[in-house]
Amino acid sequence: MTGRRSIDIEGFGHRNPLPAASRLGPLLVSSMVVGYDAGTTTVPPEPTAQVANLFQHSAAVLAAGGATWDDVVRMTFYLPDLADRAAVNEVWTRVFPVADRRPARVAHQADSHLGIRCEFIAYLTGEESAPC
Repeated sequence: MTGRRSIDIEGFGHRNPLPAASRLGPLLVSSMVVGYDAGTTTVPPEPTAQVANLFQHSAAVLAAGGATWDDVVRMTFYLPDLADRAAVNEVWTRVFPVADRRPARVAHQADSHLGIRCEFIAYLTGEESAPC
């Protein structure tokens, strides 16, 4: 197995020196994904817009790492208000429509000026899992 590879995407970055995700062999682990409007560090006020942005950024990170939603094994969400789970559930059921094939998921209440955030773990199998 070769070394770790940092994954970054256009229009999404961190204020600190860290990548959007890191890939080592078949394992792809994201850093914190914030619901920024693309190309900015502006968090929209509406939870539905934040969640839409989270899933768009996450999809781009997955693609840049050679993965798809089928490779995601867990997502963790950090919600300023647990009632925002409804906004997550709306997109969640579209991205993962088959109930018995959904990844594990955890939600924590976490106040932040960054709004709703998430992180994920993906495990790639098959041809995509070749060393980086």
